[in-house]
Amino acid sequence: MIMALTFLLTMSILVTVHEYGHYQVAKWCGVKILKFSIGFGKPLWTKPFGKDKTEFVIAAIPLGGYVKMLDEREIVAESTPATYSETELTRAFNRQPVAKRIAIVLAGPMANLLLAIGLYWVIFMMGIVGMKPILGKVIAQSPAAVANFTYGETIQKINGKEVASWQEVSWILLNESLKNNSVEIEAVNSNHEVRTHQLDLSHVDPEAAAKDILTASGLTINQPDVPAKIGVVTKNGIADLAGLKANDSVLSVNKTKVNVWEDFVQEVRRNPNKTLEIKVLRSSNVLNLTVKPQSFTENGKTFGRIGVAFKMDKAEQDKLFVTTHYSVAVALIKATEKTWDISVFTLKMLGKILIGQTSLKGVSGPLTIASYAGQSAQMGLNVFIGFLALISISIGVLNLLPIPVLDGGHLMYYIVEIFTGKPTSDFALNIGQRIGFFLLGCMMILAFYNDINRLITG
Repeated sequence: MIMALTFLLTMSILVTVHEYGHYQVAKWCGVKILKFSIGFGKPLWTKPFGKDKTEFVIAAIPLGGYVKMLDEREIVAESTPATYSETELTRAFNRQPVAKRIAIVLAGPMANLLLAIGLYWVIFMMGIVGMKPILGKVIAQSPAAVANFTYGETIQKINGKEVASWQEVSWILLNESLKNNSVEIEAVNSNHEVRTHQLDLSHVDPEAAAKDILTASGLTINQPDVPAKIGVVTKNGIADLAGLKANDSVLSVNKTKVNVWEDFVQEVRRNPNKTLEIKVLRSSNVLNLTVKPQSFTENGKTFGRIGVAFKMDKAEQDKLFVTTHYSVAVALIKATEKTWDISVFTLKMLGKILIGQTSLKGVSGPLTIASYAGQSAQMGLNVFIGFLALISISIGVLNLLPIPVLDGGHLMYYIVEIFTGKPTSDFALNIGQRIGFFLLGCMMILAFYNDINRLITG
């Protein structure tokens, strides 16, 4: 239910913002707007507004929307009787100067990008919580091992850019890997000595890097021993129904002593659908409980889980986590930079997919978006806002691709018109439309295939 509702909320916000961009700029340009629809298919709600009696519609299929403007070509194609006066026809989209048509077409994707900037602006002002970039075990024979990284080092800069969390390290490394074969990383060790490492990424598999650049380069996050004390129990989950409660300290599983939280996690993961005897300490009382971990699939393998999370004291949290706040002005600058960086990165990844350097598995569709929407909503407001911004950027960038039927395709026609001095012929438009629908159809089939494949394989 959460997944379905958050998916509807996500798509409704992003589609409304995109179409409103077209709508508002078209109004500013004096174009007569006939319909503003959120969704496709059967109308669920319809109401006319304004002096032009623009029909506002909410339709049944929330996977897009459209703004229908007065256009003489559509009137002719639909054999519609001449119900518009000459004054109204001067407000037709096709009669507008090419500069206005370009502005109207660009407005949708730009609205999505502006929304992303606004959302990131809010996040940066609220504060970014992240794990401090303290290095754990260095993977043997990896690029990080060759670069002489050592356990416990704290990463401070990557190619001169300051980093405060593992999220920033991961993002900058991934971005730099598309531009450079090697990156310079400045770190400080436990003796407060500053060390400079040259990390060679030339042999890192692009697909592995896209999935997890840290592991691909041999870097791991420091995970100190955490006491096996339960902090959160999912309501009506496996653990809750078995009688486990928050603040329980796990002593043993199947008579195997549990020293730290990771011991408990591994015992549960290793035993899907098997009954486990768990001994816990609760308010000076030792209790014996039984629990049967639910199975789930991850990377083709089956593991167990029971729906609990560990509890960490504030002093331990302060050692591992950092919260970074920014002023209004700095937050806006960083939000703009982040939106730009992600937009450029998206285009680079699309380019790598087209030339075969990156797997087509990276293409996602509605099912994956719905899954991530639900997960991000349960992880907190900041995470959901960040997810919303990321998808908004994706929609904005993808709509600018020069594919007929997308905004970028129309933009391509208008640029050609500027150079040729005449509009694109109806024949060329029809051919382009067929090509565009074919390409979009192929993309949707691929996206749904990847979505279903992820659901099956985990």
